[in-house]
Amino acid sequence: MDTKKLSQLSFLCILFSAMLFCSAPFPASPPPPPTNSPTAIRITPSPTLTFTPPPSPTSTVSPTSTPTPTFTHSPSPPPSATATPLPTETETLTPTPDVPHGVVNVAQAFCRYGPGTAYLYSDELNEGDQVRIDGRNYSGTWLWVQPPDLDRHCWSAASNFDWLGDPMTAPVVQPFLPISSFVTPPTGVEADRDGNEVTIAWDAADYIPVEDRCGYLLEVYVCQNGLYLWMALQTDHTSLRLQDDQTCAQPSSGLLYIAEKHGYSQPVPIPWP
Repeated sequence: MDTKKLSQLSFLCILFSAMLFCSAPFPASPPPPPTNSPTAIRITPSPTLTFTPPPSPTSTVSPTSTPTPTFTHSPSPPPSATATPLPTETETLTPTPDVPHGVVNVAQAFCRYGPGTAYLYSDELNEGDQVRIDGRNYSGTWLWVQPPDLDRHCWSAASNFDWLGDPMTAPVVQPFLPISSFVTPPTGVEADRDGNEVTIAWDAADYIPVEDRCGYLLEVYVCQNGLYLWMALQTDHTSLRLQDDQTCAQPSSGLLYIAEKHGYSQPVPIPWP
């Protein structure tokens, strides 16, 4: 009996120790901590680097570049300021910029009925007078102008004016002579050639009172030294000799007027030889 109990007791002890051994924690449990440490390594808070606040600083830097436009704007005001005086000056000097104007630059200037000193006096201009330039002769040496206090145009030498605008933009104008009812057209007009010289002659207008006589006017186209020229000539005589070469393609021609203080007679064509 006792041995049996002892054997049972020993068996129970063995069984109990076996159970204790089985229930005791194995060293395999420590490995979990290493597996947990990789999960800790998974600390991909490196995504926190994805806080791309760096771009935001760059965007803040771009505004700092904005001052440069302000520097480019600062020069722009000066041009506008310098441009403003120019219109004001042109406004005061040229009432109508499309039409050239002139300001008389001599103490006294004659304004005539045609583009040359051969024509009768029409009006007088004084220093500082402003005129509108509505025409010119072909070369631009005489200008067809209208003074502010005159209801008609007259001709004055271009050298008498300071120009506002380009007078060469004005059209070429033929002179319009005032016709007087006190004179009749010239008579006995003839012309003879001697080589390169042409002599023109006509009858005297003796019927005009001496105090009203202003001589004779010739408007001619002639050839001189290879140039085809237009001339206005005045004489108190009843004949005139001038050079006329025969080397130009255009034909020479002319008109003869009688002049008196009120104007001119109707013209008579010169029978050019």
